[in-house]
Amino acid sequence: MTAHTLLALHAHPDDEASKGAGTVARYARAGVRCVLVTATGGEAGDILNPALDRPDVRDELPAIRRRELDTAAAIIGYHHVELLGYRDSGMPGTPANAHPDAFVNVPFEDALEAVVRSIRRERPQVVLGYDEHVRYPHPDHIRVHELALAAFETAADATRFPAAGEPWTVSKLYAPVFTVARVQQLHDAMEDRGLDSPLQEWIDRIAESGHEDPPEFTRIKVTDTLEIGREALRAHATQVDPDGFWFQIPLDVVADVYPFEDYVLLASRVARVPDEEDLFAGI
Repeated sequence: MTAHTLLALHAHPDDEASKGAGTVARYARAGVRCVLVTATGGEAGDILNPALDRPDVRDELPAIRRRELDTAAAIIGYHHVELLGYRDSGMPGTPANAHPDAFVNVPFEDALEAVVRSIRRERPQVVLGYDEHVRYPHPDHIRVHELALAAFETAADATRFPAAGEPWTVSKLYAPVFTVARVQQLHDAMEDRGLDSPLQEWIDRIAESGHEDPPEFTRIKVTDTLEIGREALRAHATQVDPDGFWFQIPLDVVADVYPFEDYVLLASRVARVPDEEDLFAGI
């Protein structure tokens, strides 16, 4: 796989560690060139680690989050990290969301050109974006979804953004997703073992929303890189409570029950491989 490249487009520092980190680590270990493009600096993020919720940390949060990002990316195995330089948009109705430099307030075409430039420079066969984010409608995540879909087409179009580099045709665009199957099986496994499940709230929300998994999704086995994903999350010390949700399901339970990360295929120029277990299948 040494000739292959994977480019992951994320909204904020820490998203690369919470979405698909085990998958990227697996491919990096196999020799795939892995590139991380992060849209914002995460300026509007909350400090979720009580030990670091201090004025001095808040004052330096953008710089701290950049250092955390670099550390996490190195743990995962990314070969290159690029920040597009946009400002975290925060949630709707917040002052951050109204900031003129916020990611969602940047003209769409300007942001699209920036993503297209990254794709044309790195020439990936596979790009990771986001799905519609119905269950977590953060404006920056929705913008990443829209940009990834548009960039999949635009990067290959020689008439669009000629100054952004030679056209490049991406073969496949995926989005990492937390499937109902994954959440339910891990929740059941915790209860079967007599352990408190941190997923009950998710189960309740899924039941209320009636959300179902897509008819087809790709499962990537990450047994050997599960711990790498958790190490990358721990590197985002301001964003992750070390005693919080992410670490309450023992790794041995995950490895036994659901050692996979799930993806939906958003766009493709190659035929889908039935029951595929490789993001590069068919390429």
